Amino acid sequence: MTQLRILAIDYGSARIGLAVSDPLCVIARDLETIPNDRRLWTRLKEILEGHEIGTIVVGMPLNLKGEMSHKAHEVEEFIRELRTHTDRSVVVWDERFTTVIAQRQLQQMNARRKHRRVQSGRVDRMAAAVILQSYLDSRKPSASC
Repeated sequence: MTQLRILAIDYGSARIGLAVSDPLCVIARDLETIPNDRRLWTRLKEILEGHEIGTIVVGMPLNLKGEMSHKAHEVEEFIRELRTHTDRSVVVWDERFTTVIAQRQLQQMNARRKHRRVQSGRVDRMAAAVILQSYLDSRKPSASC
């Protein structure tokens, strides 16, 4: 029996970044960026089925104090809608600083600033991968006593 993968979503009003776990649910990799438009639910359904997704992790944009921001309320609404479109488990995950981390990773990969700006969807995908890797790492047993 194949283990189901985990999908991470970095929600945005215009675009949604996606990342997926490996089959063992240990490593995250960026997947793609999809437009947040009228085809969103159809496209997400195709991705869930095509990648054998069992769990969806959605990044929640809390402020520095860990409180709900204006954007967080928009993400809450998205999560409510997501739950009506799928029977998969949905996990809400703190996404503070993920975009900053993703931008730094792109810089470290020597992606030119112009290239990062032109393909801003790349940052969204990488932010989703950061969210997912954080979630996956939290599930690992601790090495400490």
